[in-house]
Amino acid sequence: MTTRPLPEHPDFLWRNPEPRSSYDVVIVGAGGHGLATAYYLAENHGISNVAVLEKGWLAGGNMARNTTIIRSNYLRDESAAIYEHALKLWERLPEELDYDFLFSQRGVLNLAHTPQDVREGMRRVNANRLNGVDAEWLDPDQAAKVCPILNVSPRTRYPVLGGTFQPRAGIAKHDHVAWALARRADELGVDLIQGCEVTGFLKDGDRVVGVETDRGRIHAGRVGLAAAGHSSVLAERAGVRLPVQSHPLQALVSELHEPVHPTVVMSNHVHVYVSQAHKGELVMGAGVDSYNGYGQRGSFHVIERQMAAAVELFPVFARAHVLRTWGGIVDVTPDASPIIGRTPVEGLYVNCGWGTGGFKATPAAGWTFAHTLATGEPHPLNVPFALDRFTTGALIDEHGAAAVAH
Repeated sequence: MTTRPLPEHPDFLWRNPEPRSSYDVVIVGAGGHGLATAYYLAENHGISNVAVLEKGWLAGGNMARNTTIIRSNYLRDESAAIYEHALKLWERLPEELDYDFLFSQRGVLNLAHTPQDVREGMRRVNANRLNGVDAEWLDPDQAAKVCPILNVSPRTRYPVLGGTFQPRAGIAKHDHVAWALARRADELGVDLIQGCEVTGFLKDGDRVVGVETDRGRIHAGRVGLAAAGHSSVLAERAGVRLPVQSHPLQALVSELHEPVHPTVVMSNHVHVYVSQAHKGELVMGAGVDSYNGYGQRGSFHVIERQMAAAVELFPVFARAHVLRTWGGIVDVTPDASPIIGRTPVEGLYVNCGWGTGGFKATPAAGWTFAHTLATGEPHPLNVPFALDRFTTGALIDEHGAAAVAH
């Protein structure tokens, strides 16, 4: 993405300013969460003296390396609340940002292949309804009506026994989302600074008062980390050890096809999830690679298993050609839920640990993190996601509770 050198050039979406010596708030990471945080700081709290620092290019990390699924049908009350808030924000953001980022509410179908899958799926549907989240249980014939290309034959290796369906869920164009947030944040006065790597932190006693970068020192009233898979590395430089592990997460797209896949289908048991992008390519995701790492590529055997599962569920894909593969770096906590709030170091705040669910949470993560940075106190939605839950034991265990976690 080319950025404009001066604000009076209207052909570009945002400025490319030089970093100033100080800001009210510095946000590290110009992905979806960092951009949404900056936007809501300015829009909701009137704080526009904000810099978003990105070591590479804007939205060049996980924001460009995900499968764009948006849903809120999580099991735990705390998770359902923040993801449902995100979905409600998604529904109004295209008009609010005056940018069509191709938000498509085509529904998400989570398949069940075993009696235990069925029990867990029905439990989640009931929990969702109690929390005001749209959800329904479909038998195999109903699932086939929602997605006619799905193989529901009882003779398959892992037959489809049914599935949960959230009609309001869907997908959006990830890079367009980033550009929409960046443009609006820039218009509100936020400095988006690319090619600026944070190498350390400035401290006054036990308080963080700014950051060291490869473009000089930048002072700040508060510093917020929104660096996804690199959050633990950055926090450690400030003396904070986060309970986060980073893993590669792989996905792929096919060549372009005519529209054949009307919804999003996810299967935890055979671990693949599939949608069709607006241009026509099939977008498929797999599970995280088991090893820890920071490489933006993964293991071939994971892709191989993913493709085998996809072809069994969708025989029509058997002759589709893979166009490209990629990997993101996902940050995973012990309970598979995020961390949003203060750290033990005064002046340093963190938004991380979203694992494979970061994209769908983008607006709610920005909304709650902006509130926390602006006021110094958590928003009611992110109170449960404080860092100290790992010492109090008040965990929000979403491992396996929400089917595929993407």
